[in-house]
Amino acid sequence: MPGIAERLRPGPATGSPRLRDSGQWPRYVEFVPGVLVAGGLVWNAFSPQDYWGDPMLTAASVTAGALLSLRHTLAVGISIICGVFALTVKDGTADDVVGHLELINTLFAALMGVGVNRVIARHGRRLDVVRTVAEAAQRAVLPAPPERIGPLAIAARYQAAQSEARIGGDAYAVQRTPFGVRLLIADVRGKGLGAVSAVSVLLGAFREAAEQEPELPALADRMERALARASEQTSEETRLEGFVTALICEVPPGGGMRLLDCGHPAPYLCHGGELRPLEAPDAGLPLGMGGLGVARPAPVDWPFPVGSTLLLVTDGVTEARDRAGAFFDPVAELAGLGPFEDPRELIALLVREVERWGGGPRDDDMAVLAITRTDQDGRHVVPTGPAA
Repeated sequence: MPGIAERLRPGPATGSPRLRDSGQWPRYVEFVPGVLVAGGLVWNAFSPQDYWGDPMLTAASVTAGALLSLRHTLAVGISIICGVFALTVKDGTADDVVGHLELINTLFAALMGVGVNRVIARHGRRLDVVRTVAEAAQRAVLPAPPERIGPLAIAARYQAAQSEARIGGDAYAVQRTPFGVRLLIADVRGKGLGAVSAVSVLLGAFREAAEQEPELPALADRMERALARASEQTSEETRLEGFVTALICEVPPGGGMRLLDCGHPAPYLCHGGELRPLEAPDAGLPLGMGGLGVARPAPVDWPFPVGSTLLLVTDGVTEARDRAGAFFDPVAELAGLGPFEDPRELIALLVREVERWGGGPRDDDMAVLAITRTDQDGRHVVPTGPAA
């Protein structure tokens, strides 16, 4: 579960924390400090011993500081002080040492709430700065693909395994080239800054080589050499264990498509209401394992009729598990739910089904790329017949 600072953000006017709109906490928690104040004062008023409700009043002040704005935290503190002062007057202790100590303790509790509020607000501002930098880094390393290139409608989604994270080891790219539209989806082994660095190198090599290499195996070789050069600055263990699964797709101007699989999960073709995997006869080795001397397989040609959608995923989708340990199967879970006129619809449905299947936090990042072939006028055509 994310920490309290992740759920809170600075308010627009005072910089004080407030509940996020993400729905992680129910709305009624905002009333917890008020309930604690009322309960503590009532307990103090009717308990056989003096001030047994003080722990509830202290909890109310600290809880208000953590959950509410500065203005509301001060209001809770003032209400506690006024309520305790009224009780000391009622009990006849307002002028003696017991009453004075009680008021001092109450003031201290109110100041604790204000202090908690300021600490969380400052942490929230710092968290917002870090989040802004991370989002800028993601846009630089992994920019959103264009929504359309010629007859292709394009959509993508990236979700990190950790809710606080914005970037990770999964990557995708779409680029118009002299050889057609070329697409990449990849999964870097590992997490953290090392994976992000490898993603940056991989995407940079893809964008450059996709414009120059007429054949997909040569494009993959260029990417592998770029990764090898970058790994020279890392430890030997990282070089030996580091690899990248990748799937390269080319959609030439004349129609159809060509796929080169480098150890990556197979893509899916959604045509009508049918979703089927496009399994390569030879998936080949991941990038970074060329030193084993295994020849790279030849690309495989597949039909890509108008109205169909190509769905490319990382193993954050195919290796998502339910509570029984069963893997998520897109073919079974999305069967009969099409056709989809927009690739964003398919991605939204897929992500929703994966989250439902897992029923909790994921163990891996998840990247999804979907491309729908429309007619020459850019209109979405719902297919009625089977794919060739």
